Amino acid sequence: MIIFTHPACLAHDPGPEHPERPARLEVVLEVLRREHGDVEWREAPIAKLGDLRRVHDEALVNEVLETDVAGYRMLDPDTVMCAASPAAALRAAGAGVAAVDAVMNGDTSTAFCAVRPPGHHATSGTAMGFCLFNNIAVAAAYACDRHGLERVAVVDFDVHHGNGTQAIFYNDPRVAYFSSHESGIYPHSGAPYERGAGNVFNALLPPGSGGFRFQNTWADELLPALDDFKPQLLLISAGFDAHMRDPLADLMLETEDFGWLTRQLRTLAQRHAGGRVVSMLEGGYDLDALRDSVAAHVDELR
Repeated sequence: MIIFTHPACLAHDPGPEHPERPARLEVVLEVLRREHGDVEWREAPIAKLGDLRRVHDEALVNEVLETDVAGYRMLDPDTVMCAASPAAALRAAGAGVAAVDAVMNGDTSTAFCAVRPPGHHATSGTAMGFCLFNNIAVAAAYACDRHGLERVAVVDFDVHHGNGTQAIFYNDPRVAYFSSHESGIYPHSGAPYERGAGNVFNALLPPGSGGFRFQNTWADELLPALDDFKPQLLLISAGFDAHMRDPLADLMLETEDFGWLTRQLRTLAQRHAGGRVVSMLEGGYDLDALRDSVAAHVDELR
């Protein structure tokens, strides 16, 4: 296994009291260094502009990379930049590209990108929902175009629907998107009837569903669809804000639920993708829950 990260991702600071704060990555790095310090760690590179432009409009790339930021710059009511944010966004997107190269070139079978800001809400033209660039989408498009893959799966178990990832690949059958998310919350998308080119699979879970319903939904609906897709590469938008302790949602999962799903995904990747899995950190806003959940997730990826 290889872990990708970079100190620049700690410097992105959306401001006091913002839930997507540097302490999130601090606790993730703390637990990974303690429990997985023996694996290979690599510095996340800077994403190339061409890799960003595969999925993002020129105007958004320029907006995010604008370096003349004094204090804080609001992109929307939730999404805030500081002077250090462009560098963090480039490293977060670059981590996914480097991780794809690592698993496709045989350096490792699994990789975890401990980076921020998160990405799955960012659309082709809009930064939103704490997200600047769509890191997982950049990685998926790169895998298709540079490694010639025809079936890349993006699995998203963040409690919020990855509207940006879905929209970017909505008409691209090379990339299939599989998501479970809580109903009735931001960004109010991800209905089951949203199917794209037959490559979009959404499961809405009501508040308070808990682990039993979460696991059954994946076992009965999403994992069979993923198995039928036979991905050549599995990418994971690993958000842990469905945890019962998280302040931003109410899905009420426990740490073990993330470990269970990761175990199922690892088995499926071994069956179809030569074991190749790249996981990228998304949400998770209770620090203790985030620390424990990332540890369980990475334990199962190794």
